[in-house]
Amino acid sequence: MAYRDLRDFMRLLKKKGLLKEIDVEVDPILEIAEINDRVVKKGGPALLFNNCRGTKFPCVVNLFGGFDRMCMALEVDNLDVIGQGMLEFLEPEIPTNIIEKLKALPKLKRLNDLLPKYVKTGPCKEAIYRDNPSLSVFPILKTWPEDGGRFITLPMVFTKDPETGERNCGMYRMQVYDDVTTGMHWHMHKDGARHYRKAEKLGRRLDVAVVIGADPATMYSATAPLPEGIDEMLLAGFLRKSPVELVRCETIDLDVPANAEIVLEGYVDPGERRVEGPFGDHTGYYSLSDEFPVFHVTCITHRRDAIYAATIVGKPPMEDCYIAKATERIFLPLIKKQLPEIVDINLPMEGVFHNIAIVSIDKRYPGHTRKVMYALWGMGQMSFTKMIVVVDKWVNVQDSREVVWRIGNNVDPKRDLVILEGPLDVLEHASQIPAYGGKLGIDATKKLPGEGFTRPWPEDVTMSADIVDLVGKRWEQYGI
Repeated sequence: MAYRDLRDFMRLLKKKGLLKEIDVEVDPILEIAEINDRVVKKGGPALLFNNCRGTKFPCVVNLFGGFDRMCMALEVDNLDVIGQGMLEFLEPEIPTNIIEKLKALPKLKRLNDLLPKYVKTGPCKEAIYRDNPSLSVFPILKTWPEDGGRFITLPMVFTKDPETGERNCGMYRMQVYDDVTTGMHWHMHKDGARHYRKAEKLGRRLDVAVVIGADPATMYSATAPLPEGIDEMLLAGFLRKSPVELVRCETIDLDVPANAEIVLEGYVDPGERRVEGPFGDHTGYYSLSDEFPVFHVTCITHRRDAIYAATIVGKPPMEDCYIAKATERIFLPLIKKQLPEIVDINLPMEGVFHNIAIVSIDKRYPGHTRKVMYALWGMGQMSFTKMIVVVDKWVNVQDSREVVWRIGNNVDPKRDLVILEGPLDVLEHASQIPAYGGKLGIDATKKLPGEGFTRPWPEDVTMSADIVDLVGKRWEQYGI
């Protein structure tokens, strides 16, 4: 049964002891961030601050800060089960005869049933402010001392391609400049930025709607690395197993989730830029100041008792790490569809999504490892990965100790390192050129004679199975 909205999810979290309410007054400037950081690092619950200084609205953080909460958010017992269904959802089979067409009808109906549903109104319209809208009424956080100001950190940003009308919903931080103006941190690689560049070339203002707080599947979908042209609201419908209800904005030509807590309507003008940042980012470093487009608020709508949702990023592990691990599991089948030799992938939290990928493969021929590296570096957001480590299929990539052991023993640096150049994540700060620099591939697989390796390759040290079984049966007798 799909969550109706954010508070439906929060009720379940509270029932299971995974949400803690704080009633004493807290300051959105740094204090909430410090509380959150301590709680996340200890694997603690979501936090609802009911008394935020300077505002009547509460603030909720750390909604997704644990594997248990990510599973609850997407209504599964195990995140891995979503992937295969996702594959079938995104790549339906094309029927070639009448029997196959008949068999495909239920799948097509299911797909149709998950398309967004348009409604006339919704809870997000309970309060409407066309005249004198102000961001100052919300408990927008400043999270780190050297941040450029307060930042909206969990926004679902809706835009349309100005030529095709194709909808996109992404998640991009927004620095608050004043009551009606923010930055729009569109990285050059993102679809929102692509829509904006098209609008600039056409000399047009681009409508933008910003949603804060919705049902968890819809919020997650804004972060998902979908192929270009796939509607995030369709993905949300798939994850919820129920269509997302959308309602038309008051002042712009966009539709937003009717169950939202807060909606900011506005626009970005072509050519307008303003310095944004610095910002204490998910890398654990401050991302540097730079010029970005400017978002102007024309209208604010919200529930009468709106809940302001935020996330706080910094040195891992933080809440966004669990969102990223969910993406790793959900999208693995899509990667394996293109590279079936891949067994598993680990994007370690310490690698902050784009720095390190550890990949196990069923190695079949000389050069197979490099083939996988190059393919991943040419694939969607995996193209930004700075380091790729490849191990054999029998290695558990989720066990960092085993991976490091294999690297230490199986790698000859002269032979097994691949260094090249390519695109990097915009937040990469070590490269000489922004968003472009070096990449490292490490081949930690068993080497083959066809790769020029002529020495015997030793076997792992393991105990014989009969002794393992014997000791297991007698363990209590040893009194250890």
